[in-house]
Amino acid sequence: MGRIKSTMVKKTAKNLIGKEPAFSESFETNKKILGNTMPSKPIRNKIAGYLARLKRMEKTPPRIKQVREPSAFVSSHY
Repeated sequence: MGRIKSTMVKKTAKNLIGKEPAFSESFETNKKILGNTMPSKPIRNKIAGYLARLKRMEKTPPRIKQVREPSAFVSSHY
């Protein structure tokens, strides 16, 4: 399980992606692009990490859940 990002981090990252398409899947690259524009280092790092995650999610197709059939063993004992 991952960490939960705050609403502020998510909104800021989505706004930045819309304004500047230069962000990549690399945390380090995104961190350099953001530079000193953020109010603090921890916030900059959280936003850079979330931007990298969003870019990776854009690249990969969504997963489709498979429905499992109930096993014969469970149904035969009830």
